[in-house]
Amino acid sequence: MSSLSPLTQGPQTWKVTLSYDGTDFRGWQVQPEQTTIQGELQAALGRVTGETPLPQGSGRTDAGVHALAQVASFALRAPIPPENLARALNRTLPAAIRVHNARVMPEGFHARHSAIAKTYEYRLMIERGGRGDRCSPFAARYVHMCPWQLDREALQAAAGCFVGEHDFTSFAASDPDQAERTTVESVEGDSEAATAVRTIFASEWSARPTEWGELLVYRVRGDGFLHHMVRNLVGTMIEVGRGALNAEAIAGILAARSRAMAGPTAPARGLFLHSVEYPAQFATGDC
Repeated sequence: MSSLSPLTQGPQTWKVTLSYDGTDFRGWQVQPEQTTIQGELQAALGRVTGETPLPQGSGRTDAGVHALAQVASFALRAPIPPENLARALNRTLPAAIRVHNARVMPEGFHARHSAIAKTYEYRLMIERGGRGDRCSPFAARYVHMCPWQLDREALQAAAGCFVGEHDFTSFAASDPDQAERTTVESVEGDSEAATAVRTIFASEWSARPTEWGELLVYRVRGDGFLHHMVRNLVGTMIEVGRGALNAEAIAGILAARSRAMAGPTAPARGLFLHSVEYPAQFATGDC
């Protein structure tokens, strides 16, 4: 039973921003008899408000993928102050999922359809000594332990090849139905949403030393991403960094539009949904 006051006359659109450790979840999307982020958030809303809308995420992160600032939207009739909703949800959600803020949004807001850009991060650890098995267990859940020393200049050159508008079929999973598009005009299932053409606004690597070795972070910002796209970009760039592939070959891989031409898929544990951007009319909430 809900602990909140009686229902209002009409539903309001809500936006919540949340982070999660995806290690022990089967991804964002609800699946039968599986523990998912979407399912846990829906259940928490039911316990707190007595309503069980299915939260719509800005994107469907895969099993083992993390989020620093995932965005979800849903409709509620319950009249509850935003700060109270965030607090109440965090009291009942698993510790691996935290709601950072909740806002009432203008009519028409949708976490996925309204998004105009998203940023992902991928984290690689290059361990000292090259063994790949000494990383702290407190860090190992969130990085891909790379067994090779990588050429930093080659990685950066490869990253630059993805900037601009391209057909990313070669870097998509073989199940095209999993593709996502974050442009405002996109509607799930239409012809535009099914295309593999995406625009990448920024694509670069950075590095910093840690206690266990050098942490390499790949950050990519674009208008949308295909299923496994970021992990396939990273897997291909690792091949470039270790000398198994030349950065100059990436143009040909893009043109081939064949998954078989690109590198392997990097593990899920190193991937984070970093942030989601929206048009100015949705920049503030609490209507």
